[in-house]
Amino acid sequence: MDTPRYPGAMRTMHWLVAVLVLATWPLGMIIKFVRDDVKLDFYLLHESLGFLVLWLMLVRIGIRLTSRIPKSAATGSMALVAHTVHTGLYLMLIVMPVSGFLATNAHGFPLVWFGVVPVWSPVGKTPDIAPLLSTVHEWSAWILFSLFALHLAGVLFHHVLRRDDTLYKML
Repeated sequence: MDTPRYPGAMRTMHWLVAVLVLATWPLGMIIKFVRDDVKLDFYLLHESLGFLVLWLMLVRIGIRLTSRIPKSAATGSMALVAHTVHTGLYLMLIVMPVSGFLATNAHGFPLVWFGVVPVWSPVGKTPDIAPLLSTVHEWSAWILFSLFALHLAGVLFHHVLRRDDTLYKML
């Protein structure tokens, strides 16, 4: 197949972030149902993976801004929808881990990344803003989930209905 593909670094970052989000998002959703004696372990894993997503997204944005990408098969309003969904995904993949990190710190739990690296917090324990940051984190998670569903619908639309090479560009 002669399909022009995204650069290897972009494809790698895309799938790495996707796998991490698909692990981190449900992990965050089940924490409230976990036994108290292991709850902090679940929080540490969720927060550490989320913080990793943040750094990978910053690298991904850098790669995206400095790489040539293949031409999109979408045109007109479909191109606008695709651009809006992608922009929203990138935005939420920054907002969600930042708000989660800040919320955790504001609640008085500094992040020790994967239990090894202490991470400095710009807010520290700040109970006045902790609920707001938690709300932003929760809402951004649901927005991300919705955008992911739209993204997946777009992939299926292109691959199954239009039978174009859009999916192959990212494989």
